[in-house]
Amino acid sequence: MITVVGTGTGAAVSDDVLAGAELVVGGRRHLDSARLPETAERVVLGPLAPALDTIGEYAAKDRPVLVLASGDPGFFGIVRVLAERFGPERLDVRPGVSSVAAAFARIGLPWDDAVVVSAHGRELRTAVNVCRAQAKTAVLTGPGAGPAELGAALRDAARVLVVASGIGSDAERVERVTPAEAAARDWGTAVNVVLCLDEARSLGPVRTVAGPGERPAGWALDEAEFAHRDSMITKFEVRALALARLGPRPGDLVWDVGAGSGSVAVECARLGAAVTAVEKTADGVERVRANAAAHGVDVNVVRGAAPDALADLAEEPDAVFVGGGGRELPAIVAACARRARRTVVVAMAALDRVPAAREALTSAGLSCDGVLLQSSRLAPLPGDVTRLAATNPVFLLWGVRPPAAVEEGVAQ
Repeated sequence: MITVVGTGTGAAVSDDVLAGAELVVGGRRHLDSARLPETAERVVLGPLAPALDTIGEYAAKDRPVLVLASGDPGFFGIVRVLAERFGPERLDVRPGVSSVAAAFARIGLPWDDAVVVSAHGRELRTAVNVCRAQAKTAVLTGPGAGPAELGAALRDAARVLVVASGIGSDAERVERVTPAEAAARDWGTAVNVVLCLDEARSLGPVRTVAGPGERPAGWALDEAEFAHRDSMITKFEVRALALARLGPRPGDLVWDVGAGSGSVAVECARLGAAVTAVEKTADGVERVRANAAAHGVDVNVVRGAAPDALADLAEEPDAVFVGGGGRELPAIVAACARRARRTVVVAMAALDRVPAAREALTSAGLSCDGVLLQSSRLAPLPGDVTRLAATNPVFLLWGVRPPAAVEEGVAQ
């Protein structure tokens, strides 16, 4: 068997496991703190491949192996790699307390409603967007993706960061800071996890399913679910297809340009994406904020007229919805298409604007498709009969970046 023990946050390595180990693999601090047999070979974890090869040599001869890890090694830990390489039936896992559980315990908060995201060896932007969208997020940090980088990316967000370092050690520290304060410090290498909290919503309702909250039971909500002006709102039939083409998900950043009522922005946020809504009118900005608050989601609302306002948005979006624009539409679509990582969806009522919008998408290297949506809704008539009431036809175009280009952009 390969025994995997989580240490450092409450678990101790039993004497029988220590005494029988012929190979011990772990971080240097784990190896230094354990009472290892003098005859045991020690492998300090760095690159995984050599360590796995050595484990394989011992396991092939049925010689006992001990792997020391931090906290719960089955939670974003080494258990996954070991199970893939040697099979779960070869593992005897003895978890400790995860750094996430320990960090929340230190500040007295439950974490059954928290979202946990790893930035260790992964893109930081995913963690940042989850923090923007969720009220309670735990970020597992790594080189180049620590409190300073996270704070810099969240400088304008209404969040508090709790930085937990050296969990379970004599040097343990748990500090509350603003994103700006986090960005201004050198945190060293002892940070385990950063909690990102919207403190007004940090104590959510009692849960029956752990995680960020139940996914919406439905989307493409009726127009009556949003405050809007003079029916200036993306109709639910159009919104349904737009959402299908945008594909908003946790970790994504979506722009809603020419947001109006913000119905698309709110629906993307309900599906877990971080959302920035761009709206040029003051009353429109307040309407988007009110609709977001009514649906319990965060939407970053920027007042300004596109395309100029887009230059102030620092981070590239995964997907963009363009719902307004007038004569500026081709320039707006072109600006969005240059920056979108995955897709741009454009809704238009005027036939004359379709060719220019399509050209803007294809010129940016996106493959373009579209449809004219015409729907008729059931409407009552006197005498307990029903007629079909036609809604205004809407053109919906979508441009999709080729998968190879998306992968290349992610790698860069």
